[in-house]
Amino acid sequence: MEQVNQLKEKGNAALSSGQYDEAVKFYTSAIELDPKNHVLYSNRSAAHAKAENYSAALEDANITVSLNPTWSKGYSRKGSALAFLGKYDEAIAAYEKGLELEPNNQQLASGLAEVKKQEIEAKIRTEQIMEKLKSNPQTKEWLSDPDYVKMVKDINPYDLKSSVLKLDDKRMLPTLSVLLGFNLETPMDVDPPATETKPKPEPKKEEPPKPKYEDLPENRRLALQEKDRGNECYKKKDFENALLHYRKAIEHDSNDITFYTNVAAVYFEQKDYENCIKECEKAIEIGRENRADFKLIAKAFTRIGNAYRKMEQWKLAKTYYEKSMSEHRTPEIKTLLSEVEKKIVEEERKAYIDPVKAEQEKELGNDYFKKGDYSTAVKHYSEAIKRNPDDPKLYSNRAACYTKLAAFDLGLRDCDQCCKLDPKFIKGWIRKGKILQGMQQPSKALTAYQKALELDPSNAEALEGYRACSTQLNSNPEEVRKRAMADPDVQAILRDPAMRCILEQMQQDPQALQDHLKNPEIAAKIQKLLESGLIAIH
Repeated sequence: MEQVNQLKEKGNAALSSGQYDEAVKFYTSAIELDPKNHVLYSNRSAAHAKAENYSAALEDANITVSLNPTWSKGYSRKGSALAFLGKYDEAIAAYEKGLELEPNNQQLASGLAEVKKQEIEAKIRTEQIMEKLKSNPQTKEWLSDPDYVKMVKDINPYDLKSSVLKLDDKRMLPTLSVLLGFNLETPMDVDPPATETKPKPEPKKEEPPKPKYEDLPENRRLALQEKDRGNECYKKKDFENALLHYRKAIEHDSNDITFYTNVAAVYFEQKDYENCIKECEKAIEIGRENRADFKLIAKAFTRIGNAYRKMEQWKLAKTYYEKSMSEHRTPEIKTLLSEVEKKIVEEERKAYIDPVKAEQEKELGNDYFKKGDYSTAVKHYSEAIKRNPDDPKLYSNRAACYTKLAAFDLGLRDCDQCCKLDPKFIKGWIRKGKILQGMQQPSKALTAYQKALELDPSNAEALEGYRACSTQLNSNPEEVRKRAMADPDVQAILRDPAMRCILEQMQQDPQALQDHLKNPEIAAKIQKLLESGLIAIH
């Protein structure tokens, strides 16, 4: 169980730091040891979803629900995975099932609302796809075939990776050509077949190039010329003249979305974010009316998001990045969305900090601890930590509660945070030593007590713990060896040929240890072996 918890914590840490593949590996190793643990499958589902492997995320969510049908979070995972796969009806059903179990769960409620919104947007997108296909004589005829319509509904032209493409159907490539706006059936860079040699025709006299936009209607030609002039000014950072030319382009042709987004780009560069947003909103309205490409609509939403981000209105920025993603998913927008979401969490965390209320919650926690109501004490200490996350004593107090509740892994995590915040807080090291003793890890406990004794060599609790661990280690070395050899980190160190050579060298020449300790990586491995009790330095 201890090893499972360690692997889970490593997976959680990897997930929170964005190392999704590493997180999956840790959760998978934990599942191999505890295959009936629904929380592990739920966590791995989240990691798969973050890595955009939504089929695997759904598979793990289904296992989570089957292992614990009464756990509402499992339905949240399932609903999220189904939504990413475009299965909106099933996603809605999953969220609603979760809300039956826990009606006040805000995460489920917001997830349900978001999926319903996505379902509406997907229907609009499908209607726009159908309009494009109706405008082409060839694909228009095929729309009378129900099988063809079903095939089209499985296509997302801007996310082909997640689309179902029936390439064995001869209608697929012409359909994609219409949706993407270029001919996928035309072979490129193909030499003509070798046949009989024909005399080369005499070279024709080169004709002068046709004027740009000559074949277009006059208003369109004038509009594009003004846009080109505006682009030249924009590149030179002559924003006032760029704005004049883009406005003239709109006067000639008021139905082109790009003219409005170009105006918005000028306002953005001028830091006039309010007008930037207004122009983008106008661009979206014009684009919808004229069935503009989804990518152009997405670009306008992104620019609104960027403007709100510059104004530090993080929640509005998040809303518009999500709208952009619903039109056209790109890695760049996903990155922007993740950054804004982190900002929102950080701002909410900062806004919640209140040292006075933290002290009040701490006193309540102390009262319940004295009464022996450790679960309630944990709630108050947790609230105190939210109110003042940089106070090491709060983590130490909560660790004491976890120890009483035999939740040693949680207590150890709090002790680590406590000692990280204040390495000179002796009680944190002593409490860590006691928890490690309770977890039957005397070698690691010994190290914690050593840290405490470095701060106060006469501390009675630290001395007592140190002696107890030393006695335990010396009395049963075989048990120590077995426990150490079961540790995956120790196993990896002992399998390393370079480390084996170093250990042999240390036996033959104890002075060599000092040289090896200068290398931080080797020093950390030697420290791990010392903590495990497998080696000792005299």
